[in-house]
Amino acid sequence: MEDQKDDLRKIRTTLALKNDEIQNFVYILKQMLENVEGNSKKVQEDLEAEFQMLYGLLDELKEGMLMKIKQDRASRIYELQNQLSTCTKALESSEELLEMANQTLEAAENDTFSKAAKQIKDSVTMAPAFRISLKAKVTDNMSHLMVDFTQERRMIQALKFLPVPSQPEIDMTESLVADNCVTLVWKMPEEDSKIDHYDLEYRKTNFEGLPRAKEDHPWMVIEGIKQTEYTLSGQRFDTKFMNFRVKACNKAVAGEFSEPVTLETPAFMFRLDASSCHQNLKVEDLSAEWDALGGKVQDIKAREKEGKTGRTASPVNSPARCTPSPKRTPAGRGGRDRFTAESYTVLGDALIDGGEYYWEVRYDTDSKAFGVGVAYRTLGKFDQLGKTSASWCLHLNNWLQVSFTAKHGNKSKVLDMVVPDRLGVYCNYDEGYLSFYNARTKQLVHTFRTKYTQPVVPAFTVWCGSFHVYSGLQVPSAVKCLQKRNSTASSSGTSLT
Repeated sequence: MEDQKDDLRKIRTTLALKNDEIQNFVYILKQMLENVEGNSKKVQEDLEAEFQMLYGLLDELKEGMLMKIKQDRASRIYELQNQLSTCTKALESSEELLEMANQTLEAAENDTFSKAAKQIKDSVTMAPAFRISLKAKVTDNMSHLMVDFTQERRMIQALKFLPVPSQPEIDMTESLVADNCVTLVWKMPEEDSKIDHYDLEYRKTNFEGLPRAKEDHPWMVIEGIKQTEYTLSGQRFDTKFMNFRVKACNKAVAGEFSEPVTLETPAFMFRLDASSCHQNLKVEDLSAEWDALGGKVQDIKAREKEGKTGRTASPVNSPARCTPSPKRTPAGRGGRDRFTAESYTVLGDALIDGGEYYWEVRYDTDSKAFGVGVAYRTLGKFDQLGKTSASWCLHLNNWLQVSFTAKHGNKSKVLDMVVPDRLGVYCNYDEGYLSFYNARTKQLVHTFRTKYTQPVVPAFTVWCGSFHVYSGLQVPSAVKCLQKRNSTASSSGTSLT
């Protein structure tokens, strides 16, 4: 008995679920019926509006053509009537002279005949009949105002509902990635004069090849593109690749997306290594701020945490470091090996061991001291940037007196120029270049020439101030051109290498 009841309960549950599904489907069908009525009414109204617009355009065109015919007719009638009036007057004058000549020939007296003949001769010389043109000034042919609507009639007869646009084809050979910009070019497989605009979608990814169904980065949309190319400018390339797809749209409907493509976006991406920074520096991802009480507060927190857990938590496991950078350096510093004393330093967390790299930094102009450059990972915890052979930097001192210098190996060179508020750093590891630029104007500030003996990392120092780093940047084309132009010239930092 109980088994039968359990079976019946299961059947009841199944029936209830099925009833719910059917009820939902019935609701959907009713909603679709309403939508069909509403949508069909809308497209019918739109069609009537389009035809009314076409009728209006034809009426306007007809009125203009009729006006042209009337103006041409009036002009021809005016010219012909004037010519007719002139000819009529000339004919009347000629008939009078003819009558006078006949009468003179009948005269018998010689004296009268000679006088009359001379008078007739003089009158004929001045007669209008011999001075008018006997050719009509205008023609009576009006065929130049005829129209032939054969082609237009065919076009109108060929009118039909808008077709779905074809899939665009992205041209990889014409598309370009440079200067943190992506220029995407596409074409249509066949000409389509009905296309109104294109919609472009893109997203960042770390995976090569076709886009994956599941991706951490969402598709970003750009609508209303009128041309068959588009440039995304000012991008931060914090992933290795970007996916792109585009679709064509006419007034009524959008076509299918093009086959998606993946473009490589090479750039130098790094973060500040919070595990190595001085305790008086508050580091968050790509920003650092000097905090006079930072060391004391951190020591207190560390002791409290040690008391609770029995060990100090590693900054490597902090949320800010969940996404690894390329060539990420291991957490070689930490605890007693972090920068200390007056070395208010923090390093980047990505190694440079070959190739070209570029990044920028904007610092607080009220900072008492600021430095930017590169250093070996072996830089001592008491070492200040530029004061050892393991680091190269530009250093700004706003304390007591302002000085802007290039430093390396405890030697410095004064740079006589206005200090840019945003500096670009170019490192060519293989050729031994370390150049600094005004990031806004791309004017060269200073260049070190050296031979690196081990990998380097971006390095920064700040005292009583703050700064923000911009990574994920490609080497700008202007910087590449300047580097090639100056590659044969003497380095401005020869005395410091």
